[in-house]
Amino acid sequence: MSYFIFIKDLDNIDNTIYRIANTQTDLENLNLNQSYYKIIVDSQDNFNAVKLIKKQALKYNQDTITFIDVEVNFQDKIDLNKYILMLKQSIKDFLDNNPNHPIYEQWNNYYNQLNNLNLDSITYPLNKSLQQYFNDLGQPSLNPLQLP
Repeated sequence: MSYFIFIKDLDNIDNTIYRIANTQTDLENLNLNQSYYKIIVDSQDNFNAVKLIKKQALKYNQDTITFIDVEVNFQDKIDLNKYILMLKQSIKDFLDNNPNHPIYEQWNNYYNQLNNLNLDSITYPLNKSLQQYFNDLGQPSLNPLQLP
C-alpha cells in the first residue's frame, strides 16, 4: 500500500498533492498533522509512476485520485542542473533542520549522489526524469514529494 497525501477539503482542485509515502513507516516519518491532510491509499504502480515523474497525482475526489501523464525533457545540461540545484536546496533545508530524523541518512546519501552526478556523462536531450534516470541505472531514486 502506498499513500498519497493531499491538502484536506480540496476535492476536485488541481495541484493539491502535498506528499507521497511508499509505506506506513514512510508515512509516519513525514511527521504530518494528519488532521490537515487527506490521505488516500493507492497502488504501488501509481506510487512508482508518480515517484519517477511519469504521472502526476493531479487531484482527488473523495478517495479517488486523478492521475495525468507527464513528459519530462531536459534539453541540455543547464536545464538539468537547474532542476538539481532546486532539488538539492530542498534536501539541504531538510538535512540542516533535521539531523536526528529517522531518514536523515537516506536523504543525505541522495544529496551526495546528486553532488557526484557527472552531468557531462548524460546524453541530451534527456527525455525522462532524473528519478527515472537513476532508477534505470539501479541507483536510489527519490522524489521531492517524499521529503519530510
